[in-house]
Amino acid sequence: MADLISQKILSHDQMTAVAPDEIKGFLGALKEGWEFLETQKITKEFKFDNFIKAMEFVNKVAQIAEKEGHHPDIAIHYNKLEITLWSHYINGLSLNDFIIAAKIDSIT
Repeated sequence: MADLISQKILSHDQMTAVAPDEIKGFLGALKEGWEFLETQKITKEFKFDNFIKAMEFVNKVAQIAEKEGHHPDIAIHYNKLEITLWSHYINGLSLNDFIIAAKIDSIT
């Protein structure tokens, strides 16, 4: 996972879709809990002790997303969060999604 964390986000003109046979390897480089969706997205649920702790985590994720310029979809359900990543520009998964997932994992 350290390798993904150290990588820089690719610009739109450099971005390509991750090949289907590479997805499992990238998921294996992340902490447990990330799931591949057939809609070409990855998602993970996070659970916290309370709403405040969940929101503190959301704010940390927001800082990462803003710094990197790659933003996840976040659904908040009291103390549970669902983070979904995909590259809108290519309508699928790119290396950027796994880089951001690794950076999110690093703050858990």
